[in-house]
Amino acid sequence: MSEERDTLSLTDEEDDEFDDESNHLAELQGTLSKWTNYIHGWQNRYIVLKEGTLSYYKSEDDTAFGCRGAVSLSRAVITPHQFDECRFDVSVNDCLWYLRAENEEERHRWIDTLEIHRQAESGYGSENSLRRHGSMLSITSGTSLSATSTSSFKRGRGLREKVAEMETFRDILCRQVDTLQSYFDACVEAMKVMGHQGVQDLEGDDIDDVDDYDTPRTHTAESKSLSEKTELECSQSQKEKDLAAVFQQHGAHAVDFKGEAFTFKATTAGIIATLSHCIELMSQREDAWRKRLEKEIDRRKRLEDAYKSARADSRKPPIVVGGPDYEEGPHCIINEDEFFDAVDASLDKLEKEEEKKRNASMLHSETPPKTSLCPSHRLYSEVNHVLNEHIKYASNGYYSEDPWTLIHEEGEMKVYKREIEQEGMVVDPIKSVHTVKGVTGHEICHYFWNVDVRMDWDTTLESSQVTEWPSSDTVISYQVHKRVWPTTQRDALFWSHLRHVPPEDDEKPDYWIVCNFSTDPPNSPPSKLVRIRLNVAMICETKIDPPAEGKKISRENITCKITYASNVNPGGWAPPAVLRAVYKREYPRFLKRFTQYVIDSTKDKPILF
Repeated sequence: MSEERDTLSLTDEEDDEFDDESNHLAELQGTLSKWTNYIHGWQNRYIVLKEGTLSYYKSEDDTAFGCRGAVSLSRAVITPHQFDECRFDVSVNDCLWYLRAENEEERHRWIDTLEIHRQAESGYGSENSLRRHGSMLSITSGTSLSATSTSSFKRGRGLREKVAEMETFRDILCRQVDTLQSYFDACVEAMKVMGHQGVQDLEGDDIDDVDDYDTPRTHTAESKSLSEKTELECSQSQKEKDLAAVFQQHGAHAVDFKGEAFTFKATTAGIIATLSHCIELMSQREDAWRKRLEKEIDRRKRLEDAYKSARADSRKPPIVVGGPDYEEGPHCIINEDEFFDAVDASLDKLEKEEEKKRNASMLHSETPPKTSLCPSHRLYSEVNHVLNEHIKYASNGYYSEDPWTLIHEEGEMKVYKREIEQEGMVVDPIKSVHTVKGVTGHEICHYFWNVDVRMDWDTTLESSQVTEWPSSDTVISYQVHKRVWPTTQRDALFWSHLRHVPPEDDEKPDYWIVCNFSTDPPNSPPSKLVRIRLNVAMICETKIDPPAEGKKISRENITCKITYASNVNPGGWAPPAVLRAVYKREYPRFLKRFTQYVIDSTKDKPILF
């Protein structure tokens, strides 16, 4: 009994340890990236997980001023992202948090801790808490049995486990009954073998007969020995009588106890059979109710969707920008048609805004020097190589090869392309030719190169800044393009060079050329935007018709042939079909808009040959 009591005591201590472990939930806090909205994108936020509640602050220093938002994990759904190894989502009803960790290990640590808190809050304990309550505690007392049953059901234990418990109890009691029955059977057999003979001898012998003691004794020693012998026989006789009485008593009850044992076994078997039948009925009823619940959930969901749709139609809200799943990327859930419509709508909006706001300021870091590019400059060789390549192609003709495809033709304007993809990204070279009257090639190239007026005609720019003036004809510019949802915002860092290429003889044309080429200066800070890589050239040839005799050359006598070559890698990711559709629409619009801007800007000014 002492060993058994020690074992039970040790089990209670272990249960207390399990209780302490389950009650103490690990807290977790740290900085994660949280998706805010389509304008600001991912922002660092200080996240705190404590006592089943997930809350976030703008920074760790703001924890004393209250959280910006919090959700309870009791009904939360934690979903790791299918493709992004660092991202996971936490959703509670209509509230959805997009979170990103720095690496995959940190994401696993957050998800595991969130799951522990969620299980604790939802009432379903860990595996240790499920196996804490054994059958020994149930056998101890009725109160313990009730408490154990209640806690077991709270942890999701079903009636089938209870039936298994009852079968265990019945087996234990049956073994005890069999043990007692074998003991009583042994008693009965012993009474039959030795008890019956002893009882007959005792009944035939009169222990109270005094004739045995009437014979006189002559010697004192013999009298003493005879007295001791008589007392021993009397004591033994009395024990035999008591033993026989016990055998008779228990032997009489042995048959009744056996009957009670059979009755107990039959009763418990009936109870188990009844409970099994009840479980079967409850399972059938549970299936029926589950189907009804699923139908009700579907019906409610349809009604909620219809209500939300009607409410949205009545208010006529603008385009709703979604979360990061709607952003540009290989796993964007927007199809190509919707992607193109969104880009098209955003471009139209930007163009309308530019029509209202033509006077935008541009930042300058320094004034241009009055010297040409020095041969010792790091860009000297690159600038000459790139310009010579463009001049060579312009002299030989851009479109003599078969791969070029005409994609747009409008009056004197023709736009060609050649489909090329690099690592899944569309980098189609675009070549355009256009003829404009009333302006010279020098004027076209001047306005295309001049950083002071670039934001007047380029409606896609959000800002433009000169970072370096290597020479009077070369400038390094950094410009940020306006964001066109759902694409990611982009920037570009490039050098721009203006050059006059005089003819070698009277038969060859006179060229003005501007070339924009991406560069990475030393010690340049990394960009948080998607960087565009570009190689663009504007090559212009001026043709003059002889004026009437005695008259000066006017703008009516001037014609400019423009050759525009563009090879742009937009970076990031976007559907190829969408990019090609945008290129087909935007390049002709750009040429018309830019040339018209030059015509309007030079019509009242002297001709710049």
